Amino acid sequence: MRTRATVAAVVGALAFSALGMPAAQAAGSTATSGEPYTLNVSFSNSKVAKSIKVGIGAKVSTAVSFTLTHGSDVDITAEDFFAEPFLYRGTFGDDDTPQLFGDDFATCKVATSTTANCKGTIAIHPGDDLLNSQAGTWKAGADAIAFNGQDPSDDTSDYSKIGYKEQGGLASTLVQRISKLTVNAGPEPVTKGRTVTATGRLTRADWQSHSYKAFAKQPVKLQFRKAGTSTYTTVRTVYSDASGNVKATGTAKYDGYWRFGYAGVSTTAPVNATGDYVDVK
Repeated sequence: MRTRATVAAVVGALAFSALGMPAAQAAGSTATSGEPYTLNVSFSNSKVAKSIKVGIGAKVSTAVSFTLTHGSDVDITAEDFFAEPFLYRGTFGDDDTPQLFGDDFATCKVATSTTANCKGTIAIHPGDDLLNSQAGTWKAGADAIAFNGQDPSDDTSDYSKIGYKEQGGLASTLVQRISKLTVNAGPEPVTKGRTVTATGRLTRADWQSHSYKAFAKQPVKLQFRKAGTSTYTTVRTVYSDASGNVKATGTAKYDGYWRFGYAGVSTTAPVNATGDYVDVK
């Protein structure tokens, strides 16, 4: 999990990131003359996906856009000016608050003499960035830094000439654990008017064990779609057991598809099983 400790550490990390060097080295930079001043910028109109679904392996990227407003004393076109979006969960500004960043800085295009439209990407690495307990609501923030010709890797650099500003509470999103749901309906074929039994299993991503584990005590809907139509109707609702297993029955009336559907919760994404076709004689 990447977290922010102090503004000085951020300054160092961003400087070395710009030079393609590890942030760990940046945190140990010896340039300590002065402290960064508050950069004359603010952030607004942040837009991020309503939900971000994260599994157990592949990196997940999500786009974030925001408006950067700045004073006439800030040159956002300078080569050593950078801005970026981030997500955080908890209290903004706390050293222990988990944060998620992108692999690159945002791209900002000048809109007026004092505003720019910025676009960036948040990159989530499930194996490194997230604990299961951190699923749910995250908030969006953004920051900007102007090095103004200063190089923190140089012992003679003056931090007081470096401007930095971060701002939270710009938007919110759900970072959710991906869920999976299976179904097997039968018998196949089935006599009209007889019982169709559907079984399946509900699991969700465990970010810490890097596997999918049972999701127990969750409401799961048995649904049916008549062949030749496009809409599923709910037959009944059952609950997953301790192993994530679900079982439900319905009456065979028409040829069609049976599936289970899970509506999701704030921590876990919704999912529908792929329909299982049953022929009715």
